[in-house]
Amino acid sequence: MNRSELILKLATECGLSNDDAALCVDIFVDEMKKALLEGNRIEIRGFGSFKMKEYKGYTGRNPKTGEKVEVRPKRMPFFKAGKELKDHVNDAS
Repeated sequence: MNRSELILKLATECGLSNDDAALCVDIFVDEMKKALLEGNRIEIRGFGSFKMKEYKGYTGRNPKTGEKVEVRPKRMPFFKAGKELKDHVNDAS
């Protein structure tokens, strides 16, 4: 499911206009981004949680040339599926 499909589903299920559904999705995603940037953990019960993971810099290698490359430290969002989501996915198959 992509963003457009989610907006259409939200509009259909909730009786919203496509513009209102798009606004809801945008607000939801923007608030999640803001929370992660502030270092907060996001938990959606029954679905999962999001948090930022910090990775240290290191010296890597370019696989084509073998040349050494410095990889800068970085922060990456990390998602951990909740128990209910895992159970639902495994029971559906």
